[in-house]
Amino acid sequence: MNKYKDFDNYLKEFPTPDGRFGEYGGSYIAPELQAAFAEADNAYEAICHSAQFINELRRIRKEFQGRPTPVYHCERLSKLFGNCQIYLKREDLNHTGAHKLNHCMGEGLLAKYMGKKKLIAETGAGQHGVALATAAAYFNLECDIYMGEVDIAKQHPNVIRMKMLGANVIPVSAGLKTLKEAVDAAFEAYAKEYKDAIYCIGSALGPHPFPKMVRDFQSVIGIEAREQFLDMTGIMPDAICACVGGGSNSLGMFTPFLADPVEIYGIEPLGRGSAVGDHAATMQYGTKGRIHGFDTYVLQDENGEPSPVYSVASGLDYPGVGPEHAYLRDMGRVHYETASDDEAMEAFFLLSRFEGIIPAIESSHALAYAIKYAKEHKSGSILVCLSGRGDKDIDYVYENYGCGEKYNLDKYLK
Repeated sequence: MNKYKDFDNYLKEFPTPDGRFGEYGGSYIAPELQAAFAEADNAYEAICHSAQFINELRRIRKEFQGRPTPVYHCERLSKLFGNCQIYLKREDLNHTGAHKLNHCMGEGLLAKYMGKKKLIAETGAGQHGVALATAAAYFNLECDIYMGEVDIAKQHPNVIRMKMLGANVIPVSAGLKTLKEAVDAAFEAYAKEYKDAIYCIGSALGPHPFPKMVRDFQSVIGIEAREQFLDMTGIMPDAICACVGGGSNSLGMFTPFLADPVEIYGIEPLGRGSAVGDHAATMQYGTKGRIHGFDTYVLQDENGEPSPVYSVASGLDYPGVGPEHAYLRDMGRVHYETASDDEAMEAFFLLSRFEGIIPAIESSHALAYAIKYAKEHKSGSILVCLSGRGDKDIDYVYENYGCGEKYNLDKYLK
């Protein structure tokens, strides 16, 4: 079996018409929402191959988002760890500071096509909320963003940005007051307002057709990165990696490389350790289950209820993972590894100090793995999806980690 050639026609085959990636995916939703999701699916299928829709989205990406974002060679950082070269796909330079706008502008354009008046969504780290509030302002739509109270406190700058853009930020106080509860609240609101609103989920998860739609909109990352890396070096990278929470930036990065002879790594948050409630490493410790209307791997208890999760990165603390990731894991095409809070934060400060780039904490998990990879390989290259910038994290990082004194960064200068 050639594990690369097996993916030549992958995007035409998956998901299936009923939204399945092997045994994962599907749509298990309340009867009152079935018509709404079918409407969204039909509308997307009607326009996703439309020249008018594609050209308008391309214009938006070029003139409004500032795409293409560049690939950058981390020359100084690479030298710290040997001869393996580290490259970054700079999604932090996408308008609003992260990859999220890639699918939010697509979903906003779809909402206008469908005649909707409001966008509804959840957010964890706040980047999806900011991106959707931006899309709502651009397309002259109302916008309700549900956000856990814990994340509101951690991501205050993004909360202010959402409000400045005209969105309603609705605190969620149930449960752990983080991303999972925000998704619950957004679904409840959508069930009441679907006739005039569209739910714009923040990652490549949820019931069909959202995993497919978000993946397709985000694939611009990998399409650009593949072409740019070849142009820069004349060869393919040996490996690529991206952080995985729900899985949007990573699928956007991974799918254009699936048929290439490139090793692919998805990096999950190990948090404080392997105990229940100390991490959100679904692929490492989860089991097959169902969450938010789709089948996937889930961190769950013996009763099938989602377990408590934790990560220093608000955008990664979700007890499930996108169904396509579950399938790619079972197929053996993508390797899923972990990075702890401390590993991610050291990577955060290393990139800041040695390359002048302050990354999002989420992205720092992927960077931490790239550093580990570089230490273990004496040559070659690894291309990292730097999914967002760290502006949103500055206050939280300074309060809890200072300016990186704990990590004694000067040791790398010796």
